[in-house]
Amino acid sequence: MTDGDRPLVSDVVLREVDAGYGETLALENVTLDVPRGSLVAVVGPNGAGKSTLLKLIAGLLKPWRGEVLVMGDAPGEHARRVAYVPQAEMVDWAFPVTVAQVVMMGRYPLLGPWRRPGSQDAAETDRALERVGMQDLRDRQIGALSGGQRRRVFLARAMASQAQLFLLDEPVTAIDPATQDDIMDVLGDEAAAGRTVIATTHDLACAADCFQRVVAVNRTIVADGPSSIALDAAVLARAYGGHLLRLEGDRVLLDDAHHHDEPPAHERHFHEGGRGS
Repeated sequence: MTDGDRPLVSDVVLREVDAGYGETLALENVTLDVPRGSLVAVVGPNGAGKSTLLKLIAGLLKPWRGEVLVMGDAPGEHARRVAYVPQAEMVDWAFPVTVAQVVMMGRYPLLGPWRRPGSQDAAETDRALERVGMQDLRDRQIGALSGGQRRRVFLARAMASQAQLFLLDEPVTAIDPATQDDIMDVLGDEAAAGRTVIATTHDLACAADCFQRVVAVNRTIVADGPSSIALDAAVLARAYGGHLLRLEGDRVLLDDAHHHDEPPAHERHFHEGGRGS
C-alpha cells in the first residue's frame, strides 16, 4: 500500500482468520490491513466478534486458522509497544490503587526486571494525566471516579506506556459528550503523530464523525471503508440485521450496548492452537 510516493507500513495484518471460544466460532474468514497512523472504529452488534478481534491483535487469543501479524511479527512479539484497554466492566474497581498509580502501571513494561520507576517515569505519568485532564484527581482511588473519568485514566495509562498501537474496547460508549470529545481529541492526536488506534464502539455517530475509517463486523468483516459508512443504511443492514438501534440525543447506539461479544466467563477457553481443550 502507498500514500502518494510514500510506502505505508501496516501495524496490523489479518489474513483469512477464524477464531472462537470452546467450540463456538466468534470470527470467520477475517482479512484486515491497518496501516500505521490509522484511526479505526470497529462497529457491529453484540456477539459480533469486536472484542475478539482486539484480543487476537493483542495476542490474548490465538486464531484457529489464518495469520495475524502485529508490526510484522506474531502477536505478543512487540507487547511493550501495544496498549490494550478492555471494557470498563472487566476491571476490579474496588482495588485499592490511586489514579496516578494506575497510570504509572503503563510504565512498568518499559522498566525491565528489578528496576523501580524513576524521574522520567514520573514525568511521563504526569504528562499523560495532564493530557486527559486528570492531574487534579491523581491521588483519588480509582473506584471513586465516574465512568468517564475512569476511561480517561485508562487512556492515560496506555499513553504513558508510549505504545505504537492502541487497542481500545468501548472507550467512548456511555460517557458524557464532553468526555467523549476530549478522548477523541487525544486519540486523533495519537494517530496524527503516527501511532495506530483501533477502537470498538456502539456509538455510530461518533464512529462517523470522529474516526478516519470504519470496519463493520458481524462474525466476519461485512464492510470496511471511510467513516461515513457507519451511518450507511445498507452497511447497517448487513452488520446489525434484526438488532434494534436506538437514538440518544444525536447519538446512535445499540439497545444492548453493555453486553460482551464472548460467551460467559465459565464457558470461555483460550486456545493455544486449535479447538480442542
